[in-house]
Amino acid sequence: MLLSPFSPLCVPCASSLAMLHNPAAAAAAMEEQLRQQQLLVLLNASSRPFPSSSSIWPPHSSSPAGSASDPAPVTAAAGGGSEAAGGGGGAVSPWDIALCATGTAVACENALVLAVLFYTPSLRAPMFLLIGSLALADLLAGLGLVVNFTVQYLLQPPSAAVALSAAGLLLAAFSASVCSLLAITIDRYLSLYNALTYHTERTLTFTCAMLLLMWLVCLGVGLLPLLGWNCLRDQAACSVLRPVTKDNAAVLAVTFLLLFALMLQLYLQICRIAFRHAQQIAVQHQFIATAQATSTRKGLATLSFILGTFALCWIPFAIYSLVADSSYPAVYTYSLALPATCNSLINPVIYAFRNPDIQKSLWLACCGCIPSTFSSRPRTSSDV
Repeated sequence: MLLSPFSPLCVPCASSLAMLHNPAAAAAAMEEQLRQQQLLVLLNASSRPFPSSSSIWPPHSSSPAGSASDPAPVTAAAGGGSEAAGGGGGAVSPWDIALCATGTAVACENALVLAVLFYTPSLRAPMFLLIGSLALADLLAGLGLVVNFTVQYLLQPPSAAVALSAAGLLLAAFSASVCSLLAITIDRYLSLYNALTYHTERTLTFTCAMLLLMWLVCLGVGLLPLLGWNCLRDQAACSVLRPVTKDNAAVLAVTFLLLFALMLQLYLQICRIAFRHAQQIAVQHQFIATAQATSTRKGLATLSFILGTFALCWIPFAIYSLVADSSYPAVYTYSLALPATCNSLINPVIYAFRNPDIQKSLWLACCGCIPSTFSSRPRTSSDV
């Protein structure tokens, strides 16, 4: 069958014959075809989606959460959880679970102390106000650990303001806890150094004013992350107390070490004064030497327990915060932050539950009676 040159099947053949007779037209047609192909390539490239690795949220890298070569930054004060294990839908870190459980226990224990102090009218002396301040600070610290866990794992994605507020709560609470311990140490020192005028000088008004000033300072420390003391804009400047910067963490660590040095000096003075008072009482009442030695050893044991517990809980974490930064593995921060938070779990045992008046109130609240073997000996100036 013969095909007509005007048949649709012979259009390519006709165009080819035309190109052979007119080379300029052939070159123009090929150039136009090449332009159309380039335009199609550009359109296809622009319509492709961006790769998932270019996403700016979450801010951590795409490496696995447990990678030791790329540790994720840690949240403030409590050691927090790594972002790779936290926000962004990753697995829950066991360390964060331990911190949250510790915070829950700390909050419950210190809430019990506050309830006893609040519902017992006889516990209104300045000493009990200081114990109440310590219990309130530790209660807030425990709640801060729980809030920090909630912000990390339950808010998706977590707000920057909420995260900074949680970090500020932890900073304010733990600062108030340390300052309350220092206030209790000063109170014990003054009760021995000015034993005759202590009860007239240390009035409730004076104690409340000092506690109010202390809490205002600690609240100011807690507001620092919201006022710019954070590394959200510069991740390389983060410390192990994320979102606190390395320089600001160093300032906090040095301040804590100075406060601990002051507490150590005051307790050494307390020990010397208590030992001198015990000697004077022994001479006046002609006690035998063994009784004096027993009393002295008991005071030294109590002093060693108080200082040793505080130092073991806080000093390693403070020194680590001073020398480390966010490039260190997060497991180091967790392993040192957990004992520091446990100090708030031990404080009620040392300062509240050992007190005879608080013990009496607990017995009355729990059992409605006081055991016959209970000895409610008043606190003397020789007690450490």
